[in-house]
Amino acid sequence: MARACDLCGKGPQIGNQVTTRGKKKYLGGVGTKITGITKRKFKPNLQRVRVAAENGGSKALWACTQCIRSGAVTKVVKKVPFALPTK
Repeated sequence: MARACDLCGKGPQIGNQVTTRGKKKYLGGVGTKITGITKRKFKPNLQRVRVAAENGGSKALWACTQCIRSGAVTKVVKKVPFALPTK
């Protein structure tokens, strides 16, 4: 099973790896030539994140970095921040 983001469903995409050879024209060459095209896979940047659940618990899921940065994920607070004593 291929890994995909549990929130947005982003998964691997298929593309081409293009190999070029030669010196560019503006550098004084005759131009670059394509010498090979092979298939490749663009994999999403997935991170294992512990997410706060509705019932107060937590669960781990795979989330892409775009979902983490956009705020679609609410991470579990491991330790309560330090609070100053009030008088």
